[in-house]
Amino acid sequence: MAKTLLFLSVFFSIFAYSQEDLLKDIDTVSTTASSSPPAFKALQIVTGQSTKLTAKKEWYIVIAHRFGDVSEGFKNFFGLDDASTKLGVIYGVTDGLSLSLSRETNMKTFEFGAKYKLLKQNENFPLDIVGYNVMALNTDLDKDNYPNLQFGDRLSYLTQALISRRFNDQFSLQLSPSYVHKNLYEPMIEDKNQFLAGLGGRYKISKRISINAEYFVNFDNHSFYKNPLSVGMDIETGGHVFQLLFSNSQLNSDIGYLTNAAGKWEKGQIFFGFNLYRVF
Repeated sequence: MAKTLLFLSVFFSIFAYSQEDLLKDIDTVSTTASSSPPAFKALQIVTGQSTKLTAKKEWYIVIAHRFGDVSEGFKNFFGLDDASTKLGVIYGVTDGLSLSLSRETNMKTFEFGAKYKLLKQNENFPLDIVGYNVMALNTDLDKDNYPNLQFGDRLSYLTQALISRRFNDQFSLQLSPSYVHKNLYEPMIEDKNQFLAGLGGRYKISKRISINAEYFVNFDNHSFYKNPLSVGMDIETGGHVFQLLFSNSQLNSDIGYLTNAAGKWEKGQIFFGFNLYRVF
C-alpha cells in the first residue's frame, strides 16, 4: 500500500507541475492587512468540507473518485474494478457565498449545496465560521423495493457549522458540528436524525505539500456503519490543489460520506481516491 501511495503521489505531482502554466490561480479571495489567509487551500479537508470558499464569479469543475476496497486484493485488483465517481460544479455568487450541484454514481445521488461565510478570522476575531447546507436526491430508489415510494422519500438534508482557525502558515484546525435528516431510512441500522461532530486539520510539510486528516463521530450511529476517518495529501500547483486520500468511506457525497461509511481501518477495508478541481 505504501508503494502504491508513493507511486500515485509522484504521478499526480508530475502531472500537476506539467499543467501549471495552463491553470489560473484559484486562491483569489482577497485578504486585507487585518484579515488572515484561508485556513485551508482546498474546498475540502479530505472529503468533508473546509471553510475555504470560491471567489466571486468563479466556476469550479469538481471530479472526485473513490476506488473500491483495497483489502480485497486481486479479486477487484485492489479496488480498481469497483469505483465511485462524483462530478460537480460550484459557482461563487459572492466572495462569501457559493452554490454547488453534483452527482455521484454510488446511489445515483444528486446534491445541491450552499456554502456561506458567517465570520472571518482577523486580528480582532480568532476563527473562520462558515455555514454549509445540502439537499440530496437519491435517484437509485425504485418502487420494486419500496412500493409506496414518494418523491419526498428520496430527499435527505445536511446542516453544518464549519469552525476553523489558522494557527500559522503550517497548521490549521477545524471543528464541524453536523446534523443529518433522512426522510427514508433503515431503522435497524441508522436513525432518521443524526448528529455528528467532526475534527479535521492540515499540516504543511513543504512549500507545495500538506498532510490532512479528518474524523467524524456519529452520536446516533448503529453498529452497521462506522465513523468516517480519512487521511490525505494536498499537492499545490499554481494555486490549484490535487488531493490524494485514503478513507473508510467510499461515498463522495457529503451525506453519504458522513453516514454510510462501511469500511474498517483495522481490517484494511479502506478506499483510495482523489479530488480534482478546475477553475474557470
